[in-house]
Amino acid sequence: MKAPTRSDYVRLYFTMFQRFQQEQKEAVHPGHPYAYNDCLLVVFFTLLMVRRITAFKAQHRWLENHPEEAKELGFESLPDRTTLSRRYKRLYPTLQAFMAYLGGWATALSPEFDSRVLIEDGSLFKAQGPVWHQSDRRTGHVPEKLRNLDREASWRKSAYHGWVYGYSLHLTCNRTGFPKFAQVETARVSESEVLEQKTDQLFVLDPQAVSGDNAYFKALRLRQWAAQGVVLLTPAAKWKNGRYAKAYHQFIARPPFAQWLKCRKPAIEPVFDLFSKVLGTTRNHKQLPVQGLAKVRTFLCLGVLAVQMAMIANNVHHHPFRQISNILPAWS
Repeated sequence: MKAPTRSDYVRLYFTMFQRFQQEQKEAVHPGHPYAYNDCLLVVFFTLLMVRRITAFKAQHRWLENHPEEAKELGFESLPDRTTLSRRYKRLYPTLQAFMAYLGGWATALSPEFDSRVLIEDGSLFKAQGPVWHQSDRRTGHVPEKLRNLDREASWRKSAYHGWVYGYSLHLTCNRTGFPKFAQVETARVSESEVLEQKTDQLFVLDPQAVSGDNAYFKALRLRQWAAQGVVLLTPAAKWKNGRYAKAYHQFIARPPFAQWLKCRKPAIEPVFDLFSKVLGTTRNHKQLPVQGLAKVRTFLCLGVLAVQMAMIANNVHHHPFRQISNILPAWS
């Protein structure tokens, strides 16, 4: 079976984005209409992300030097560098909403896209440039020789890399690893805090259960979710004493809950590896090529969306579900 081409991916982006806008009724922006619509810029930024061109000056130069490719993408005129920068930083809410729409829409495609059991996890990405030691960061002091510092990043400890100065991608996926939703914060924002913010979005997908590691456990959250018919599955390693704790551990040891809890790591961890390959962040603790929360949010979500689209394209073209190696040569 023929692998999807760049034209196939571009067509898929525009088709799905048009459906998204029609259903969300957000096609019209307040104020003067955009000269370059969001989907066009998402496709353009995805293309250059895969080609590892992230500086806005270099992106603008690419448009000037590749007029035929720019026209194929849909540019009738070339945006200024400042336009690219401004629109890039504003894309995060649109990308989040579009990913959430695809996460729900895809459930009708095949069982691989279902939302019966959702899985939560976070992954740290090292900030571009040097680290800002916590003692200096607390006082706002920047050492004289510290150049190219990302002041918006923060510290958090990773089980794999130790202390990391950077940002965190908080992902919701299903048991097969299909991304459903994503949120990006600085590293210090905890998984539990993000889950609290994402709860309404998760419940829109109507899951039976949400599985995560110990960081997501709260007895109050467990009870609140159970009242709404959603099971929170975590190892709850520190909640051992008392009859309610014992009853919970007996509960999660029964099928199918034990299987749902066990599938968390094999489902979500390989997907983070896929993101890193698409984003080009496979070295040096997944160091980012952009600085500042606004740009990091868009950059990481472009990667998540690209994997989402690749999995949907694989379903359409009858390719293995997680075989996203086609996307890199197609966009390159």
